[in-house]
Amino acid sequence: MSTSPTVRLVPLRARIVAAAAVLTTETGWSEVTMARLAERVGVSRQTVYNEIGTKPALAEAMILTELERFLSVVTEAFDIHPDDMLAAIRTAVRSVLELAQDNPLLHAVVSATHGADTELLPLLTTHAHSLLGVAKAVIGERLAPYDLGLGPAHLDAAIDMVVRVVLSHVMQPSGTPASTADDIAWVAERVLRTE
Repeated sequence: MSTSPTVRLVPLRARIVAAAAVLTTETGWSEVTMARLAERVGVSRQTVYNEIGTKPALAEAMILTELERFLSVVTEAFDIHPDDMLAAIRTAVRSVLELAQDNPLLHAVVSATHGADTELLPLLTTHAHSLLGVAKAVIGERLAPYDLGLGPAHLDAAIDMVVRVVLSHVMQPSGTPASTADDIAWVAERVLRTE
């Protein structure tokens, strides 16, 4: 019996999406091709198409993969503060904004440097339906244990408002992550008040 540690293999799709993110930050989205991805990952171009599909599907996969990273810090914040919803929200917002500050892919998309073009930015703004839907679902799950005294429609509206405000600050920060997190927690406290 072998005592060597088990090697965790990264699925091919995840490797392709990660390579696309790196290429986007290095050379710009307009320079990302299925052929370049295939070469970077060490597979055929057809394999890339089979795993991902079209370039717009690749863009969405790349954005949703980054979203998973952001939502993992949200989940962690609620795990750290299971009995204090406002502390969880404050910590989650601060963590998201701090992660956004140092995210090279986000910077490439938002600043339109390194050839980022109009194909990616709408996935974070005007066509952000997938992103918003996933984010709202995660926040909804994390708020479910709290007795907020809000009906489903009002709770959905409150979650939508908080997610959109945070996304706005990710795209165009107006203060430090800490001060913005305090402001958003203050708003959330009033919107989610259980009285």
